[in-house]
Order: sequence, then C-alpha cells, then structure tokens
Amino acid sequence: MREVRTVGTDATMLLRFFLPILMLLLLSGCVHRRVTIHSDPPGALAKIDGKVIGYTPASFDYTWYGERRVELLKDGYETQRQLIKFGAPWYQRFPFEFLSDNFAGTHIQDRRQVRIGMQPQRRDSSADVVGRANSLRSEATHGL
Repeated sequence: MREVRTVGTDATMLLRFFLPILMLLLLSGCVHRRVTIHSDPPGALAKIDGKVIGYTPASFDYTWYGERRVELLKDGYETQRQLIKFGAPWYQRFPFEFLSDNFAGTHIQDRRQVRIGMQPQRRDSSADVVGRANSLRSEATHGL
C-alpha cells in the first residue's frame, strides 16, 4: 500500500513553529521614562545634573533610574538644590526588565512628577554685610 502524503503538511508545521516566534518579535515592548519638574512659584530655570532643561514646569526624558541633582534658579528666590532618587518600578527590576523592555506588546509610560517649593530671597541687613566684610578682611590680612 502506498503512503498518502498531504501537500502542505511541512509548510503547516513550519508555520506553527515560526508563527509564535514571529508574533513575539512583533510584540516588542518599550518603556518611556519622563519626569516633569514643577516649582512653586512656576517659571524657575531648571537644571538637571548641571544641564539646563528649561523653565518650570519642565520635562525631560531619561534612560537610567537613580539619583539626579535638581537645581532651580529664579530672581528674587533662594536657589534650591536637591538630590532626587528615581527608583525603578517592579517591572524594571531583574528579571522582569528584559520582558517589559522587549516583549510587553505595548509601550509602557513611566511618568514622574517632582514639586519643589522656593523660598523668597531674604535680604541681609547692612550690619551683617559689614560684619562679613570685616571677617573676610581679617582673614586675608592674617593669611587664614
């Protein structure tokens, strides 16, 4: 008796094997990380790690989690410097990070908001200014 072979069986097997792999490659993921810096009052010049990003509210994208040096400058207000830590969410920790970055099937948005209050600049009294000037003069004279 002759063996009857159906045409397309090999193609069907290949399709069943490679289709899930192809689907996984097409369902790639991506994590978009963005921070918005707000100041009270708004309109302060914002610097992140020494780089100017604009006037508040200002946003910037980042790749790595960790600490950032935030500096806010505004006329009539004390300069604010803060070290802010951006911790990784659970899906960006080992071993889940590989899956969320590559096979999530959607774009994941990691949005953060940072609010920093600014204090009005205090005026030094003339007696304080004269006292500091005398102190500096004394240090310069005595070589301290």
